[in-house]
Parts: sequence; C-alpha cells; structure tokens
Amino acid sequence: MNNSIAIIGAGLGGLTLARVLHVNGIAATVYEAEASPNARAQGGMLDIHENDGQLALKAAGLFEEFLAIIHPGGQATRVLDMNGNLLFDQPDDGTGGRPEVPRGELRRILLDSLPADTVQWGRKLASVTPLGDGRHILTFDDGSKATMNLLVGADGAWSKVRPIVSDAKPGYVGTTFIETYLFDSDVRYPACAKAVGSGSMMALTESKGIFAHREPNGVLHTYVILLKPRNWVDSIDFTDRAAALAAVAEEFRGWAPELTALITEGQTGPIPRPIHALPVGHRWERVAGVTLLGDAAHLMAPNGEGANMAMFDGAELGRAIAANPGDIEAAILAYEKDLFPRSAVAAAEGAQGNARLFGPDAAEKLVEFFTDSQPGN
Repeated sequence: MNNSIAIIGAGLGGLTLARVLHVNGIAATVYEAEASPNARAQGGMLDIHENDGQLALKAAGLFEEFLAIIHPGGQATRVLDMNGNLLFDQPDDGTGGRPEVPRGELRRILLDSLPADTVQWGRKLASVTPLGDGRHILTFDDGSKATMNLLVGADGAWSKVRPIVSDAKPGYVGTTFIETYLFDSDVRYPACAKAVGSGSMMALTESKGIFAHREPNGVLHTYVILLKPRNWVDSIDFTDRAAALAAVAEEFRGWAPELTALITEGQTGPIPRPIHALPVGHRWERVAGVTLLGDAAHLMAPNGEGANMAMFDGAELGRAIAANPGDIEAAILAYEKDLFPRSAVAAAEGAQGNARLFGPDAAEKLVEFFTDSQPGN
C-alpha cells in the first residue's frame, strides 16, 4: 500500500493538517493507535484563540461549525485566594477572543469533515524504515505496512516519530496536575458551583493551586496543581480513589471548604498527570520526508497554547504543502522556518509564566496579569 502523506496521530493537530490538505485537494492518511474515535474521553474545555486556533479553523473551512459549539459564559475568569475570597472577576460578555469549546466536540467536527477512510483506527506505529529520497516504510503493531513520501509526527508528547529527527526527550518540569470531576454541581455542590462561576476559577498560593472549569450540564472539571517531586506522585496509589483524594486534599489543609470539596467530593478516580516538556527552543536538522507538529515538536508546560499551536501547526504545514505542489522538501523547509521561532517564543513565555504562577505572591501576580491583559490597559 503506497500513501504519499502519512500523519501519525488523530489529535487536533493531525486532523487539522488532514482537513487543510483535503480542502486543497490533497489526500493523506491519518494513522491512530486508538481503536475508535470513542476509545477514551477527550478531555475538558479548550479556549481557542483568535491568533492561532481560530485561524487554523478558518483555513480548514470549519469556522462556522466551531462557532456553533462555543460554551456560552465559558470565557468568564475568577481568581480566589485560599480562603475563598474573590480577588478578580471578569464576566464573559461575548466579546473576548478566546471562547471555550469542549475538546471532544472540536475533534468531532474535524473528524466529520474528512472522508470516511482518512483515519485508520487501531494502527499503532511499531517502527519506521527509511528507503532513501525521503521515503519511509511504516510497520504497525498488527504487522501491516505502508510506504509514503512524507511522514508527519502528530503523535504527542511521547512521539514515535520524533526520534527520527531528534534525540530530545521530554523531562519532568516539577509540576503534576491531578484531575477530578463533580457532576450536577448546581444541585449537589452549590457552594463549589458558586466559587467556580460560569467559566474558569483559579485559587493558588506558592507551589500549589486548585483550578476548575465549568463544563456543560453542570460539570465541574478540576485540575489540582502541585509542585512536587516525581517520587511524591509515584508514592500515591491512585487506584484507591478515597486514599488518593485524601492525600491530595491534605496538601490544602486550611483552605476554604468550597475549594477543598472540589477534591474531596471528586466523583471519579483522580487522574495524575505529571507535566513534561521538551527543551525550550527545541529544533532539529532537516531529515528528508519527515517533520513534526504539536506536542511532538514543542511539548511545553500547560499555558493555554498547546491545542491552539498544534492546530495552527497543522494548518500551516497543510498550506505549505499546497503552496509547493510536488516539492515536499520545499514545503517542509517553509513550514519549519516559521515553526521553530514561533514555538520557541511560546515555550519560553510558558516556562516564565508557570514560574511566576507558583512563585511568591502567586495569586496577586495572576490578578496583575489578568488586569494588565484587559482591553485599554
């Protein structure tokens, strides 16, 4: 089986690339290790930015579909102190440039926009064999093979494609996110629902914080953030829901009950997510027929940019390929020329922002950041 373009990973970046190529009349195949589109939950809310994520959706011809899934009120932002006192409150008046949408719905829009055979599910990449002249043979876990002229690694933090072009490996940044959920919050947990408000809520002190998003249907999706060594995370048995929640909640002893209840009342097993990042300014020497996008290219600590940058990467690579018909190398060179400095700036800003976020006077610095970001300031 011969495919000109193979995209590894059916995340938002890989699907955006496939869609922009499709809009330009160029075929591609997306290979995804998961068995189906519904193999796992797709995470919570995403704020999609005017300067990258929304531009990518416009390039994909899906902007109207995106507008239809915006979560009203989702851009509202609140900052609290550990006692539950309100330090900053910015309502969502509909004029902001970062509307919130459910990640799963955004992925569905992208999937629905592609020909039915574009995504090959249950195809986990096992190895890549170079043939020369930029061509590679992919071998999958099921023994099947595919040959292509362009291989794009859109396969996330632990990319199987990245080692072809780079020796860089993600390193633990010292921060772990722990996810919990409350359901039917307005009825069952009204104090928590009031604290979170209609959009996002952030309560933090030096080295720790409780962030929460309101999702549709009264769901509160909480991210507990702790600056802890990896061995602390590994010492907790997260399969024991009650014990794990208690261990995490202990780190917030003395905090307001409407905040700690976001942890102690968690209705799903807490999910630890140790945060890793590639070196700031990660780049690679040109390897014929291979490139990366999204987290595979520039994994960074969460800063609201990851999904937006992945989609923008996909759109930019798709447009470069369309602008250089028959010349894959020219397309990749044009794409990477802009990718490297763009991602380096975002990674540096993200690292600096996270350092400020959990340093001394963290809540005050966050309020200052949001206040300075408001129009007219």
